[in-house]
Amino acid sequence: MIKFLLPFMVLHCQEAFVTLADPKIEILVNFYTHLLGIEPVSHIPHRYAEFQLPSLRLGIFQPKPTHISEFSSGGKTGMSLCLEVQDLEAAIAHLKRLGYPPPGDIITASHGREIYAYDPMGNRLILYEIPDNFSSD
Repeated sequence: MIKFLLPFMVLHCQEAFVTLADPKIEILVNFYTHLLGIEPVSHIPHRYAEFQLPSLRLGIFQPKPTHISEFSSGGKTGMSLCLEVQDLEAAIAHLKRLGYPPPGDIITASHGREIYAYDPMGNRLILYEIPDNFSSD
């Protein structure tokens, strides 16, 4: 028997987006401008930038000095920014031209081919390519 919990209140989310926080915000803004080939739709230098992707808003902000410790863990997190690309080899070549070559090799996952890369601040990127004949069934 399945029990359904009926909370008093639920979160009615209108939209979701991802943000990256780093005191060196302009390095990330420059990297993502060149990686994505688009300018931020909103940019307040040294405070906030936002990129609009086809299915995601990516915000980048500089934490206030009193909150920097919350965002600098010194270690890797479990979060990844996953970007579907049409041509994985071309995406890898683009990362190399930007000076951030992926450290490993292309791997085959259940959904297609992918590679891990990292932005200038060490945030993990997963670039993946879904084959034309892919079926999720």
